[in-house]
Amino acid sequence: MASSTLNPIDGVELSYDVVGEGAPILLLHGSALSRAIWRGFGYTKALRENHQVITMDLRGHGRSGKPTGQADYAMELLVSDALAVLDAAGAPRAHFGGYSVGSRIGFSLAVAAPERLLSLTTLGGTFRIQPGSVGKLFFPDYDAALGNAGMPGFVEGWERRIGGPLDAQTRAAFLANDATALRSYFRQTEAESAIAESAIAAIALPALLMAGTADRDRLVDSRRAAELMPNARVVELPGRNHGSTLVPAQPILDEWLPFLAGVGASS
Repeated sequence: MASSTLNPIDGVELSYDVVGEGAPILLLHGSALSRAIWRGFGYTKALRENHQVITMDLRGHGRSGKPTGQADYAMELLVSDALAVLDAAGAPRAHFGGYSVGSRIGFSLAVAAPERLLSLTTLGGTFRIQPGSVGKLFFPDYDAALGNAGMPGFVEGWERRIGGPLDAQTRAAFLANDATALRSYFRQTEAESAIAESAIAAIALPALLMAGTADRDRLVDSRRAAELMPNARVVELPGRNHGSTLVPAQPILDEWLPFLAGVGASS
């Protein structure tokens, strides 16, 4: 059942779901998506067998509040959103899994509040982002498309870039967004500073960093993070690019579920 809570700093409403029982795991989706992807792609069903699965819509996405100012999407606010949902779900500590920007929030959360996490799993993640990365991931004139044609224009541009229609889950998630809020979110995403390598090196949590072999920048960054972190392992996903990181789910779950079980056995 859907629930909501408020960020204690600025009062933005955060929509989330909790299903299953066991050690909590918080899942964060990628840009322009929603928490529905975890259910739609089969992750919630697999994880809920042994975990309390907490999925949330990032601010500016899905059913969460959609502030329109660029400063409303600062990383420290995204981190405090995640902590507010963990508090509301009654989870003092949780495993973490994030895709794309969800991974970057995970790295930031592991730096800011490591005591709240049991483990860190990133999917197509990075602890740094370069100017132009959003256009590289989607399409170069995405900002103009959002401004002139809203979310339908964004979807059209993305489908033109990939040369075919989006899957139904992704398309529905994209169209549910507010174009003005998403523009501000993307602008702040590119303005955020990289997490210092010294801070990454201080993350001692058990970590599983997964990225596609065709998602070169994220794979390079995942390898670098694993070199710096004392308890991290990289898994390469053959042939997957950034957009196809999560699908199909089974090869990822074949790595992720034993990893989580191992963390639980050692804690």
